[in-house]
Amino acid sequence: MNHSGWLWAILGLLLIGGEMLAPGVFLIWLGLAALVTGAIVGLIGVGWQAAMLVFAVLAVVCVIIGRLLTRRRSEEPDAATGLNDRGRQLIGKVFRLEATMNGGEGRIRVGDSSWRVIGPELLAGTEIKVVRVEGATLVVEKA
Repeated sequence: MNHSGWLWAILGLLLIGGEMLAPGVFLIWLGLAALVTGAIVGLIGVGWQAAMLVFAVLAVVCVIIGRLLTRRRSEEPDAATGLNDRGRQLIGKVFRLEATMNGGEGRIRVGDSSWRVIGPELLAGTEIKVVRVEGATLVVEKA
């Protein structure tokens, strides 16, 4: 591997190391592109203009592949727990109305918090089931 190949490899390692200092799953893909560029430059011995072009193309390809890989995992919601989505955790659960619903609106107590609910006119003490969430409001029906 010639000197410019080693420089690309060092740049790649620095970028990957930078990912550890400022995680965001972005620098790692640029570091990977720089490492591959270093290998190509070292094996083929292309000039600096061609090396820059190879790096630019590889950087775009690596970032796109990385986004596809990370998006797939991050878009799969944890349906079992509804982590960080308290309202979604309540869907399907049954509660008792604190007061009679007026105008289709009322409140229920869940643990130490009170939630606004909308649904049919029901009397205080009626058991209701949460069917969906609209913002910070629970949509309910009679259980």
